[in-house]
Amino acid sequence: MDDLALSEEKVFKDPVHKYIYVQDQTIWDLINSREFQRLRRIRQLGTSYLTFHGAEHSRFSHSLGVYEITRKIISQFERNGYADWPNEEGLLCLCAALLHDLGHGPFSHSIEKAFAMDHEDWSIRIILGDTEVNRILRRVDEDFPQRVAGVINKTYPKEIVVSLISSQFDADRMDYLLRDAYFTGVHYGTFDLERILRVIRPYHGHIVVKESGMHAVEDYLMSRYQMYWQVYFHPVTRSAEILLAKILQRAKVLYEEKYSFSCNIKAMECLLANQLTLEAYFQLDEALMQTLFMQWQDEKDTILADLCSRFMNRKLFKYVAFEQIDTVLLEEIRAYMGSLEMPAEYYLDIDFPSDLPYDVYRPGQVDEKLPIYLLDAYENLTEISQQSEIVRSISGMHRGGHKLYFPEQLLESQTLPAHIRQFLGQKN
Repeated sequence: MDDLALSEEKVFKDPVHKYIYVQDQTIWDLINSREFQRLRRIRQLGTSYLTFHGAEHSRFSHSLGVYEITRKIISQFERNGYADWPNEEGLLCLCAALLHDLGHGPFSHSIEKAFAMDHEDWSIRIILGDTEVNRILRRVDEDFPQRVAGVINKTYPKEIVVSLISSQFDADRMDYLLRDAYFTGVHYGTFDLERILRVIRPYHGHIVVKESGMHAVEDYLMSRYQMYWQVYFHPVTRSAEILLAKILQRAKVLYEEKYSFSCNIKAMECLLANQLTLEAYFQLDEALMQTLFMQWQDEKDTILADLCSRFMNRKLFKYVAFEQIDTVLLEEIRAYMGSLEMPAEYYLDIDFPSDLPYDVYRPGQVDEKLPIYLLDAYENLTEISQQSEIVRSISGMHRGGHKLYFPEQLLESQTLPAHIRQFLGQKN
């Protein structure tokens, strides 16, 4: 079994964690693999850079951050000699933390939705496939890639290992909240990470929190709540994501109609044909996608050309918020847009983002996340929402109404009916 320490510790300077320390040869080799280096070319926040100009950070830096938080947690467990922590699982946790986002594609969730893809599935395919990452992991043990994949897809039998990477209180969420807050320039995502690291414990196969640390966890959950509504679901970012989805939708339709693109790349053809290989997926990054969009601004198909021009030059769709929309009015808008050669299927969208910052444990839910438990002085476990008024209040809170997205030019039309103009011209 190859689990060698580096002869000299490697250090990354990081704006969020100050320093990221690498002591294992396996981790160092994984970081330098071609598959992991690809994450430098994938933005962490997708199209959010069009809303927050500083949001240019990558999946690479986030993955290093998740690794570092996991390393700190494990180090704390080992220093304190907690009997409930399986020391032999340390390297497995670190590898899973580092590689958890390995399969993210360009613009992340937008491309997943357009092509019914799942980045977690691609992470597993890369880890188990004929890749540098797989060969590095197999140097540890022949079945080590399967074990790492099991942690990432949450099938690994030890909950305590999985929960460090995927739970309501995992290293992934902790890093992206702090990192995204830093690079977007907002303060909503900040919380006391050092305090949290001091109060978490391994206990009977779970990761739990000392009861005295409840307020630090409340702060973390409130930060998450604020980040979702102020950053992740920002209506301008949603507009950019919708526009990107429309580009991909149009490109797919044209491909299926045997349209002859003046410019295309083999990896993109594989994507449009739903025939992505590992090598083609590896080539898909945001630089390639944006190069194509730049070229597609000159396509003969006016819809694709216009959508790409809007995206590349940040001419995003406007929006109007509403609680309920008259279906008759909506059909009138669709029909009118068709008369302007602006088909509603590409130029109109209704969006209703919703997310709960904390889901109370509900037995039997298919996609439930492992809940947060508080450990009291008598070693009793209590699910946090049972003790925290703050968690209970934000858990049941739904925010945000429907938004109708449309091109601003629609309001400039001289023949736009007055009642449609009045609806679309509402101030948000």
